[in-house]
Amino acid sequence: MFGNVQVVLFLLFTLVILVLAVWALVDALRRPASAYVAAGKQTKQIWSIILGIATAVAFFSVPPPLGLGAFPTFLALLSAVAAIVYLVDVRPAIAPHSRRGGGRGGQGPTRGGW
Repeated sequence: MFGNVQVVLFLLFTLVILVLAVWALVDALRRPASAYVAAGKQTKQIWSIILGIATAVAFFSVPPPLGLGAFPTFLALLSAVAAIVYLVDVRPAIAPHSRRGGGRGGQGPTRGGW
């Protein structure tokens, strides 16, 4: 019984790492390259490569019912570290430099008060 629970928890753990890595990669690719330089972080190309490798490793670390399980678990943990560093440190730093529009959804300036 505990073996089945362990397999399910391990599968969920690796899937969470994969989702984090994909989220970080997609976010990094959507941001403009100038935002990375303006925030004083590594370039967009470097972060895209790091997160692309992290996503691939996380994908290949998912165990056999859904994935290959080709890489050991500690490599999946390294993928999680790369994604978390991006999401916690780089993403908030580049966010002010990559906003689109004026925050009002492109509605333009307001006319008068209430």
